[in-house]
Amino acid sequence: MGRPAPKTRIKATERNKRMLLSTRSSRIVASIALLTPPLALYAVFLLYPLLRVVILSLYKWDGLGYSTFVGGENYVKTFNSPTLVAAFAHALILIIFYALIPLAVGLVLASLLTRSRVKGIGIFRTIVFLPQVIAMVVLAVAWRGIYAPDGPLNEFFRSIGCRSCTRAWLGDFTFALPSVGLIGTWVSLGLVTVLLMSGMARIPGDLYEASMIDGAGRIRQFFSITIPSVRREIVVSLTLTIIAALKTFDLIYVTTSGGPGSSTTVPSYEVYNQAFRIGEVGTASALAVILTCVIFVINVLVNLLGERDN
Repeated sequence: MGRPAPKTRIKATERNKRMLLSTRSSRIVASIALLTPPLALYAVFLLYPLLRVVILSLYKWDGLGYSTFVGGENYVKTFNSPTLVAAFAHALILIIFYALIPLAVGLVLASLLTRSRVKGIGIFRTIVFLPQVIAMVVLAVAWRGIYAPDGPLNEFFRSIGCRSCTRAWLGDFTFALPSVGLIGTWVSLGLVTVLLMSGMARIPGDLYEASMIDGAGRIRQFFSITIPSVRREIVVSLTLTIIAALKTFDLIYVTTSGGPGSSTTVPSYEVYNQAFRIGEVGTASALAVILTCVIFVINVLVNLLGERDN
């Protein structure tokens, strides 16, 4: 049989192109149809409220009467207020308790548990992860009882003869913020440990065996093999815990309400305080916008540092 005529080949090529374009068009239409509902929900429940907050931050409003456009005055007021600036400083301190301390302890704990092949590891994971599944309000009430002047912590110090160590932990200007921070450490440690353990479980045992042959000890293996291998899990842990530290509200509200004085106030609590107690909705909105930007910038930096080291 002879070859197809040139006109026939051209028609077949054009027909294939039309079919390909039709298939691509159908896929595009199907993709748009599938993406429209979630994008609509995202716009209604996230983008619109965020845009609304940005608009409110440009007005002076008590939440009830008429609003007055003031431009960037609320932002200037936020940066010039010692209390509001201190709230951001307290949030940065809480990052140490929520993110850095749990990460340091979690790395060591996860390494020991993964390498030593402890029996009942599933039960341990459940126990350390338990604070994540209990409402923070419940945990805050429990810890408020522990920190109470007649609570178990002070009773322990009295029982060992260290009465000078007893104090009203949540009412002390010096120890209130660290006391709240330690609750965050306890809550975050389980999440960080479980995440790191899942990453360490995927490290091939051959790497450790080869390093042992080369004379590397446990500490050298930890820094040369374990930590580089779980870099992604470290980035995820830092991202989640930093966000938790910066947006914490319920823990502060239940334990100290920002006191004593303003020694434990944080941005999320001040948003509530300014909007619903003081009646400065514009200032609260400006504070919320600044907090959102701070959370975004810090987590972008964390992820960029994690990617740069890969």
